[in-house]
Amino acid sequence: MNPFFESLAARVAQARKRKRGNAPGKIFHCRCGQAVFFYNTACLNCGAQLGFEPGLGEVRSLAEGPEPDTWVLADQPDSAVYLRCANLALPAACNWLLPANEGQTLCVSCRLNRTIPDLSVPGNGELWRRIESAKRRVVAQLLTLGLPLAPTTQEGDGGLAFDFLAPAADGTAPLTGHAHGLITLNVQEADDVYRTRLRDSLHEPYRTLVGHFRHELGHYYWDRLVAHTAWLEPFRTVFGDERADYAEALKRHYESGGPPDWALSHISNYAASHPWEDWAETWAHYLHMVDTVDTALSFGLDTAAVQRDYEPFTRAALYDPDDPQADAFLELVNVWVELTGVLNELSRSMGQRDFYPFVLPAAVVGKLQFVHRVVASAAGG
Repeated sequence: MNPFFESLAARVAQARKRKRGNAPGKIFHCRCGQAVFFYNTACLNCGAQLGFEPGLGEVRSLAEGPEPDTWVLADQPDSAVYLRCANLALPAACNWLLPANEGQTLCVSCRLNRTIPDLSVPGNGELWRRIESAKRRVVAQLLTLGLPLAPTTQEGDGGLAFDFLAPAADGTAPLTGHAHGLITLNVQEADDVYRTRLRDSLHEPYRTLVGHFRHELGHYYWDRLVAHTAWLEPFRTVFGDERADYAEALKRHYESGGPPDWALSHISNYAASHPWEDWAETWAHYLHMVDTVDTALSFGLDTAAVQRDYEPFTRAALYDPDDPQADAFLELVNVWVELTGVLNELSRSMGQRDFYPFVLPAAVVGKLQFVHRVVASAAGG
């Protein structure tokens, strides 16, 4: 079993037993003991420099290294020598570290960028900062899950690249999407007003930068982990035949919407448009679920004391009820449903939209397990 899933499953079980105290995960501390967070570059308590070490998945305090502009981990002076990502000094404000002996100046996340916004255009720096903040969180999760992740050098090499594009001079907006390892994002998606207006016009319950990245990465990993592998035929059984005309399916969706009963077997209306979109939407929600539960457990939250009329999912909902990890996966899903129920009520108490405005039917739980199996298999490999 992948170490991340093993740790997460154990922490879910501990939460059910009402075990108190912070668990490993998203809690980081400076060398002075002050709590610090994923995006921090310096400790506000003692002034120590901070950096995210992607191999460890942790924000660590830094000390000056043996050469100018090099760093070591403050509590491990004999550790590897690091550089800070060159994008720290740019609007991206990247706090990630990279080994000083790699001959690189950009971290593993920033090296994935093929095109960034024109920083000479007023406002683009702030949009890029928001985009990179969301991207780093998602890339950190991919690394934690042990998924294959490398920058592309040429089309077809299996690598990944990002183009962050602004509208053309005539106002034509670039299409956010994925093709052959290249993920394109319209930089206007980082503008809250633009994104909210588009969300409402498309009647979407949810639209965020993190959601965009996770969805488009679902398409990328379908190419990497499902197409031309032993998972392809089981995929067609669970999600449908992806050989159906994709362009025609999207045209039909935007003209008439999804089928009336889409909510019985899909996580969203858009997921019902085509098996590829069903996979990408389900993949994104799987990453939402795993990351949010991980964060909640890290801060000592649990749902053991929650009083709700809720019938938990059983093995009957699963794609593979005989999988050895079926019970651990069900526990994760059931904790997620309980947690989001509470978070939705908290959001309503503040007059905000629901934290998680979705309902999981049993068929989607089976699809989530399929994604879980593919991810765990890739990580194990």
